[in-house]
Amino acid sequence: MSSAEPLVLAIDQGTSATKAVLVDRRGDIVARGSAPLGLSTPSPGWVEQSPEEIWTGCGRAVAACLDGQDASRVAAIGLSTQRESLLLWDRATGEPLSPLVSWLDKRTAGDPALLRAVPHADLVREVSGLPLDPMFSAPKAAWLLDRYDPDRRRSRAGELCLGTVDSWLLFKLGGAHLIEIGNAARTQLLDVRRCTWDRRLTRIFDVPPEVLPQVVPSQGPFPGTRGLAPLPDGVPVTAVLGDSHAALFAHAGWAPGTVKATYGTGSSVMAVVPSATRVSSGLCLTVAWQTRGTPTWAVEGNVRSTGATVNWLAGVLGRDPAELAELAADSSEGVVVVPAFGGLGAPWWDENAVGLISGLTLGTHAGHLARAALESIAFQVEDVVAAVERETGPVTRLLADGGPTGNPVLMRLQADTSGRTVERALARDLSALGAAHLAGLTRGVWDRAALERLARPREGYAPTGDETARARRLAHWHTAVRRARLQAAPCDDGRTGEEEGRSGEEHGHLPAPPPRATAAPPETPEPSAAQGAS
Repeated sequence: MSSAEPLVLAIDQGTSATKAVLVDRRGDIVARGSAPLGLSTPSPGWVEQSPEEIWTGCGRAVAACLDGQDASRVAAIGLSTQRESLLLWDRATGEPLSPLVSWLDKRTAGDPALLRAVPHADLVREVSGLPLDPMFSAPKAAWLLDRYDPDRRRSRAGELCLGTVDSWLLFKLGGAHLIEIGNAARTQLLDVRRCTWDRRLTRIFDVPPEVLPQVVPSQGPFPGTRGLAPLPDGVPVTAVLGDSHAALFAHAGWAPGTVKATYGTGSSVMAVVPSATRVSSGLCLTVAWQTRGTPTWAVEGNVRSTGATVNWLAGVLGRDPAELAELAADSSEGVVVVPAFGGLGAPWWDENAVGLISGLTLGTHAGHLARAALESIAFQVEDVVAAVERETGPVTRLLADGGPTGNPVLMRLQADTSGRTVERALARDLSALGAAHLAGLTRGVWDRAALERLARPREGYAPTGDETARARRLAHWHTAVRRARLQAAPCDDGRTGEEEGRSGEEHGHLPAPPPRATAAPPETPEPSAAQGAS
């Protein structure tokens, strides 16, 4: 390696693109590269991507990032990846046998792959920390094996590999079948507290353990790179994180009273918790990361459609998504958009919810719809933040990142809707930065103290308006959500959809939005050296 100041390369493999950034010792991004990534929808509810396009896109993004740079200065590589998406490949040849089934995919809803787990829903949630939902990897794993290895013979013989995106990239980079622990925690096959594959869960979903990757901490060990020109072979990969986990790490979001919201196609709301305690049915318990010791756990809620809502409405109106903020009126005039295009995620976890627009009048125009679409993002994020607050104690700061946060109208709406200060990260590519931070910490580019001193510039939005108006707007939103979830069409057993929905709530499957917490937050110790910067 060159004697010049070392650099850290981070690859952020996302749903719509793969990005690469080069970070110097000051924590500044000195170069960027990207490659777009397509997706296909071969059937209603199906969302697929090409594993080979993902891999070649990584190469293009890295080459673009390092164009004109001294590649010998790269001391370490960090990976940030989309989560829950899954594929199957041949261990001997490395050839994909299936497409990548996206986290957005709903093909397992109503499929035997998911239905056979329903009688064990309570056990699945208790052990994995995740509710039964088509988004997670386990039903996708069962679906893929049912199609490509129905008798599980090749899986048990170790001839096949199931893996998430981080597993696939690590296999392509170094030939090892591995999965980082935070990504593994999103598969619904991991015991989230013991951090090992759970035999009960693998039996429920009929996934032989032999087909699964080895679970490793977020700092590895991982294989060195190969085939990423102009990087020389052997540059060490020293950090892997799921994209939402990486953004939380980049925010240094382990301080009490803070919650991180990453806005993208969907949104992830996440907060570190001091222990792997049982959480409410509206949230997930997950592993944020594991460094040199005990895992750091987090609670998380996933909103399925935020940026996707803006893109959808822009298409309907024949506008560019960036124009919607300018088009948005000062008020929605009672119009509410509930973007349950594929059901609702946290805190409802209602895959039967339907998208709707309510409050329409003859006076409704495009500006009202644009405003309602932006408000739907703020409302959904606030519902999850309120659920997190019930678990962690009062939340005073909402740390925001992701492309949609560049919209000041949205950030102002979020602060006013939440009644909390919103701090928008001014740095782009937070997920990539988080992977770089952990990779550099592992490699010695920074020690823990230096990492915590890195500049994290933010733009603050303090809430305006009174609590009464805020509560009234939220109540109006929740009325629309109830309409989206409780349909009045007759059911097979003669009940109305509304009665069926109430029955689901009584059994705890469709949680109501949690109240704002008023208790004092639990004391949280300062991050230890064993946790890196966690």
